[in-house]
Amino acid sequence: MPILLPETTQTSAGALTPRQIVAELDKHVVGQSAAKRAVAIALRNRMRRQKLTPELAEEIAPKNILMIGPTGVGKTEIARRLAKLAQSPFLKVEASKFTEVGYVGRDVESMIRDLAELSVDMVRAERLEDVRAKARQNAEDRLLDILLPPRPIAPDEEPAAGRDAQQQTSERFREQLRAGRLDTRTVELDVREKAFPSFEIIAGSSVEEVDINLKDMLPGLFQGKSKKRKVKVPEALEYLATEEEQKLIDMDSVARAAVDRVEQAGIIFLDEIDKIAGREGSHGPDVSREGVQRDILPIVEGTTVNTKYGMVRTDHILFIAAGAFHVSKPSDLIPELQGRFPIRVELEALGKDEFVRILTEPRNALVKQYIALMDTEGITLTFTDDAIRRIADFAQTVNEHTENIGARRLHTVLEKLLDEISFEGPDLSEKSVTIDEAYVTKMLADIVKNEDLSRYIL
Repeated sequence: MPILLPETTQTSAGALTPRQIVAELDKHVVGQSAAKRAVAIALRNRMRRQKLTPELAEEIAPKNILMIGPTGVGKTEIARRLAKLAQSPFLKVEASKFTEVGYVGRDVESMIRDLAELSVDMVRAERLEDVRAKARQNAEDRLLDILLPPRPIAPDEEPAAGRDAQQQTSERFREQLRAGRLDTRTVELDVREKAFPSFEIIAGSSVEEVDINLKDMLPGLFQGKSKKRKVKVPEALEYLATEEEQKLIDMDSVARAAVDRVEQAGIIFLDEIDKIAGREGSHGPDVSREGVQRDILPIVEGTTVNTKYGMVRTDHILFIAAGAFHVSKPSDLIPELQGRFPIRVELEALGKDEFVRILTEPRNALVKQYIALMDTEGITLTFTDDAIRRIADFAQTVNEHTENIGARRLHTVLEKLLDEISFEGPDLSEKSVTIDEAYVTKMLADIVKNEDLSRYIL
């Protein structure tokens, strides 16, 4: 996901203009052009910052974005697709999960620690790709040593000749191993078991700190014990390859690259920000929403957080906050936090026309998903244009008469529509099924008409 690839500051995303970024987002998210423009500009500004001198780049803060709009209109999807496009470490968190300092609950700094973990996994995966071929070769060598132990050299035999014969035999075995002719053989390996000691977290301390301290004090406790296991050759080869990959990867280098990636290219999507908006007149023993805002503020402003991979500065992490703001308003946030989200975009509610496009246009369109799922059963599923418009019409009607959950309503409507086909699929004698307007009406009309029933089912 990062803008910064290991040890470099360039990626293919760096060549994308804001217009091209919006075009890429259009492949996955329908409508919401204002929000797409805002995130495209924010991403492009990050690319521009990469090209500045370090002194000037340090002074330029990311332009955080506040998305305002009802649920199910694409807020999370835009942020997620942007992060994937930019190859950035991306974390989605709910603001309502966090509690004020002094209360037991999620600590706001945990979002940075989680982002660092994700970044380490990303960098490790990239390094694994680089060493996979070498690790496979080493694993084969180790496995061949187990399958073909070195034979003793006879007293009258030349050492060089003995080594050549051993080498030729080993290469023949390697060819057989790669051809799969040794797959039925069993070998004995020393396998290290993972050890997860159980312990109780002391109230008031973070899991992060306890983890670090225990590993420092009791290094042997987390290593796991080795035991001999008999396994088939393919399983042994996979296990040895994994071991070799870990040996070839320098985790200190991975940690440094991951921290740098978080600092320069991290994106945090702070959902449900409206749930912590509002100020309380009285200060009782409960967790206050304003208190949570004040705890989040330093992270957004720029602070340094201690993680197991080192200190992480949050000054240049891009924060995208989102909320429906049905009850509260963005102005209900504390002024300091408001000021840290200079870009405000409002996302529009979705209607029938947008639903039709969502069902058919994106690469991961729902209709395409169901067609592919049924294809695994050998069933050719076809949707007529009239059927798709009717599905969109029903989804809009239910949204209007019950709770408006946006495009998520399409999931519930389609699940109910295809319930019979999904259940009967493997047993159907007719392997070609057409969903037309009449079928949609037959399956959904009564439920949509009965408001009480639609509240429970759709």
